Amino acid sequence: MRVLYLTAELPEPAHAGGTLRTNGLLRAVHAAGHEVQVLSFATPEQLSAQRSALAEFCARVEIVPPPLRSRADRLRDLLFSDRADMQRRFYSPHYAQALAHMLEHTFYDLVQMESLEMTIYAPVVRRVQPNTPLIYDSFNAEFDLQRSIWLAEKRQLSHLPGALYSFIQWRRLTRYERQVIHTVTHTIAVSQADAAAFQRLVPGCEVTVVPNGIDTGRYAREDTTLDLGPAALVFTGSMDYRPNVDAVLWFAEHVFERVRERVPEAKFFVVGNRPHHRLNALRDRAGVQITGWVPDVNPFLHAATVYVAPLRMGSGTRLKLLQAMAARRAIVSTRAGAQGLDVQDKVHLRLADTAEAFAAAIVELLENPAERAALGERAAAHVARCYDWSVIAPRLLAVYESIWQSARLSGKEQSHAPQPTPASGQR
Repeated sequence: MRVLYLTAELPEPAHAGGTLRTNGLLRAVHAAGHEVQVLSFATPEQLSAQRSALAEFCARVEIVPPPLRSRADRLRDLLFSDRADMQRRFYSPHYAQALAHMLEHTFYDLVQMESLEMTIYAPVVRRVQPNTPLIYDSFNAEFDLQRSIWLAEKRQLSHLPGALYSFIQWRRLTRYERQVIHTVTHTIAVSQADAAAFQRLVPGCEVTVVPNGIDTGRYAREDTTLDLGPAALVFTGSMDYRPNVDAVLWFAEHVFERVRERVPEAKFFVVGNRPHHRLNALRDRAGVQITGWVPDVNPFLHAATVYVAPLRMGSGTRLKLLQAMAARRAIVSTRAGAQGLDVQDKVHLRLADTAEAFAAAIVELLENPAERAALGERAAAHVARCYDWSVIAPRLLAVYESIWQSARLSGKEQSHAPQPTPASGQR
């Protein structure tokens, strides 16, 4: 098969949740013998820097300059339209034009849109290659994510503007994501919870769970380049993402001091790019360090005494937890943080939802090295068995085969499709 992926970022370097997922899927599809082509937002400099890495699994990569969307643009859409923010986040007439050109000159067996933002280009695919199967790979059930944020923040006066924003986006995304699911051939969810949300949204829709995965071997390799001390608590993630910002603030304000009362040497490391300005208040707090962007999270994972995931909102599954599990870390998470993962409390990690219980679980692990080690070993074995790409990828490939066979049996192949072009390499 020749598969075209529509992505918001180049799949190299794989540095965050979306690119980690896309990178793993593309490498697996290529390894299975299919031809992978990509249309993405990037600068020529970014493409040049990643050309050799992309050539390992992409036959062709086309790029369009990243779109510019100001706060004024977002505010205008919020106040004077009924469109969800995500519908416009990555809209670009140049991208639409480049996509139409590719579709007019190359026949694709499948087109896959990576994230809800990229579904804005579904009409272009339907117009130029109307019979080509179209897949929506959801990173989250986005309407449900905004609903969870609204419910978490609506009773906090200081968070009321953000809560109202999420309420509006929840309603708009409910409408838009329903429209998308009706438009595409198949929807891919990252968890059973998200799949159930989509089924409630569009009863009877074609949805398959293809969980997030990781290259477990990469994170299992011991890394001793960092020493963060004997009681290092580590959280990782993009720090301009609202659920992550909320998690860090809640932990710092309600959990961390409870831990330090019992373990004074405890330190909290917030590891991730683009720290939100709301985190500035923590920079002078004793024992808290906000690193900003780091080239690799692996040293921080292996230097963590306990990995913490104090998330209170969100959907999908957390790649950060899979990484920490593969690194054999003892983890304390909320149930929301572990949502969508097949994990058990006190077997693979510790689960706690109140500040008191979260702090108590951390203290217990800090004071018990043997339990930390045992928890980490069980977590690593579990993630290798259930969440390595070698286990996850066949689920996606089975979806492809099923869709293509159904298309052939129903006679929906494009008998007058554009002539295939030879792989052009990266441009």
